[in-house]
Amino acid sequence: QVQLVESGGGLVQAGGSLRLSCAASGSVSSINVMGWYRQAPGNLRELVATITSGGSTNYADSVKGRFTISRDNAKNTVYLQMNSLKPEETGVYYCKAVIATWSRAYDYWGQGTQVTVSS
Repeated sequence: QVQLVESGGGLVQAGGSLRLSCAASGSVSSINVMGWYRQAPGNLRELVATITSGGSTNYADSVKGRFTISRDNAKNTVYLQMNSLKPEETGVYYCKAVIATWSRAYDYWGQGTQVTVSS
């Protein structure tokens, strides 16, 4: 079992920056991938960025060059630095952890943190 707690959301003007944090607890040593997802009202949850236990990163095309995902293994925390934010990036940002076994993958989600970008 993994527990995830996000923080760092808030209200920011277009062009501004925010840094989200996701603190993991529980079976953290078993986590293979952690990531951030975004869900705007009326939309499906979509991938923003992921980072593997080895440090490999992946980003949605729309955020490349503006967002940076990173991790602090000593603190069991993953961060999402978001720069040059756009109003369309308003939504609830969720942290996800994946533990993959030989038979299946287990997904764990945080409660989400609201990000509102005003125009």
